[in-house]
Amino acid sequence: MDRETEIRIGAYRKAQNAIAELKSAVVDVLATAGSDGLRNSQIGRLLGIYQGHVRHQGHISRTILEMLQADGIAEQREQGGPWQIRQQTNVGAEDDE
Repeated sequence: MDRETEIRIGAYRKAQNAIAELKSAVVDVLATAGSDGLRNSQIGRLLGIYQGHVRHQGHISRTILEMLQADGIAEQREQGGPWQIRQQTNVGAEDDE
């Protein structure tokens, strides 16, 4: 493997680890919010990731929240509303009758 490929593989791994750490931090913060949840801006500011370039504040935390939603971990019950840890349901559970 040449040096350029090694550098690119290392950079990829660093980026994936960073995404995993950000997702974990957002889940940790959401876990403290209870049923009220937290808004994107609150999460971003709590974690120090709300900054962005002109007119794009909040995109980092919003992207992480959307990733967690796609993973089935977080949910936003109404657009613009607070985010929460998704309540798990027992899939396939049958009622006792």
